[in-house]
Amino acid sequence: MSSAPHTIHKKGSLMEEIHDAREISVQKCYQCGKCSAGCPLAEDMDYPPSVIMRLLQTEDRQNEAIALRSETIWLCVTCETCATRCPMEIDIPGVMDFCRQRSLEKKMTHPKAKNIIAFHKAFLDSIDYTGRLYELGLIADYKARSFQLGQDVALAPGMIAKGKLSFLPELIRDRKGLAAIFRKTLHRKGGRS
Repeated sequence: MSSAPHTIHKKGSLMEEIHDAREISVQKCYQCGKCSAGCPLAEDMDYPPSVIMRLLQTEDRQNEAIALRSETIWLCVTCETCATRCPMEIDIPGVMDFCRQRSLEKKMTHPKAKNIIAFHKAFLDSIDYTGRLYELGLIADYKARSFQLGQDVALAPGMIAKGKLSFLPELIRDRKGLAAIFRKTLHRKGGRS
């Protein structure tokens, strides 16, 4: 949902970037707290979603850095509960996603987000390579990136026996078309983080 044309942002603020890139008006948040109250992961976050929104509203560089360095933006699973509960219909998961991208670009990620980022990159690589999710490749890539090689190894034989994991990836027909989508997206975002 676009904000009103009279919205004024501090030049170069993260809130302005979010508005320009995603047409999300963080300014509309009036701190009712419904997003934080409904978030299933709020108690595990260092700052609840409403606080992240407030940090961005201040348009203060230090507060923006707090938001970008937070674990909260990485714990958000984009379940949409916050957006559904928001009386101003703000796309809070879109804000979290934008903050994650900026956090990666500015190398400001929270130390505890290392494994989340490893999974994110492994997932995208799997889609890029096969056109769909190749579970065994995803697991191998994630384990290599996160250095958690032994974790869950005992589960693999049972999953393979039940046909839940395939040794060979299933490829889509138009992999060139998919590669074009990845290139276009990466070009627009300035490259893969």
